[in-house]
Amino acid sequence: MYRKQRRWAEAEELFVQLIETRKRVLGDEHPDTLVSMANLASTYGKQKRWTEAEELEVQVMEMRKRVLGDGHPGTLTSMANLASTYRKQRRWTEAEELYVQVVETGKRVLGDEHPDMLTSMANLASTYRKQKRWTEAEELYVRVIEKRKRVLGDEHPYTLTSMANLASTYREQKRWIEAEELYVQVIETGKRVLGNEHPDTLANMADLSSTYRNRGRRSGGASNRDEKEGACG
Repeated sequence: MYRKQRRWAEAEELFVQLIETRKRVLGDEHPDTLVSMANLASTYGKQKRWTEAEELEVQVMEMRKRVLGDGHPGTLTSMANLASTYRKQRRWTEAEELYVQVVETGKRVLGDEHPDMLTSMANLASTYRKQKRWTEAEELYVRVIEKRKRVLGDEHPYTLTSMANLASTYREQKRWIEAEELYVQVIETGKRVLGNEHPDTLANMADLSSTYRNRGRRSGGASNRDEKEGACG
């Protein structure tokens, strides 16, 4: 509860107490002890305390590998969490190496359409994109979109997020027409599913506006048209 309320000091204090108690009662490598350690690492990460987060995540990952095995879903989650910590610090090579391992192992163990695998694939695509490795990023985003459409449906928020990320990949390469087409789809669906004022809808509208500006078009026209259509409905 404290963590969800961003009351970090209280959350940290509770997790530390819980870890100490579980280590004493259950042992250092008990699954419940490792869950508490992972939660404390997440609390550090939310505060951008990367060194502390990384140290704990490495410990949890190594213990889960030893206790559960390399291919266990819990181990893969730990690896993905550590990769995310690297990615947020722009440590692209380390993030990429871990994400590739997670995706390759996860496909074999969980299947290539498992939600966790699709999340890791999307994060790997983001890692490529941040390095301007456009072809690799685009290929992965397209695969994630296709699988999420099939598994979750065309209008699921995760599907829309993947489409928006692919649109951003096009926009960052100045492929304005492809970016515009995708943003329009995402915004129209997002307004219907999430609402006009949802943060994702607003962010995508801002990105579409930027795309229009870069193409030399007036961004106001699209916003006015959408507002009128909404009023008529």
